[in-house]
Amino acid sequence: MNTAIIVAAGSGKRFKSDKPKQFIEIHGKPLIVHTLERFQAASSINAIILVLAEDKIDAFKEIETRFPIPKLFAVVGGGATRVKSVRNGLAAIPAATEVVAAHDGARPLVSPGEIDATVEKAKATGAACLVAAVVDTIKTVRGNEIANTLDRDQLRRALTPQAFRVEVLERAFDLGDLSEAVTDECYLVEKLGHPIAVVEGNPRNIKVTHLDDLVLADAYLRTVKLG
Repeated sequence: MNTAIIVAAGSGKRFKSDKPKQFIEIHGKPLIVHTLERFQAASSINAIILVLAEDKIDAFKEIETRFPIPKLFAVVGGGATRVKSVRNGLAAIPAATEVVAAHDGARPLVSPGEIDATVEKAKATGAACLVAAVVDTIKTVRGNEIANTLDRDQLRRALTPQAFRVEVLERAFDLGDLSEAVTDECYLVEKLGHPIAVVEGNPRNIKVTHLDDLVLADAYLRTVKLG
């Protein structure tokens, strides 16, 4: 059994909107519904845990009546940081879960195929991260000057889902670093010393962070089929 933890408990300060970004309608549905439907369609996922801010759980219940998600197993309250929210989700997974896939609720464009590939890789290796190539030339800086140019062939953007065998993720959480500096679960697993396999994904799997991102997400959702 494999379980997805969808994290949508952030305050969205960078989004600059009165309504939380996960509830803003895009292409006819709240953004979070698009994300949940991707995992509903993924054959590798048996259960979904949704992590929301405590004061947004009731609002989601109304949304769920309009857009039911049969695989939704539980809705739980988030923590003060992303990693604490994932830990709360981990505490709610079904007991039979073998692989956990953690995903940003604000990434509605991941494909079910990418989800399945990441879960299967994690099942085989213990840990896997969906990634995308870096297309820009990347510089390091020193003060106000360029110091170096990095080899972009060796760079990848970390996307989600990031999937792990349950025992690997639990050991990573046991390290005790739950600070804001931990921006994804791979960071903790790297500290654990466990190798993380990469799964090449599509760069359209963007995270909706700013209002302008909605325009791009809407364009993709109008042209890209669910699969």
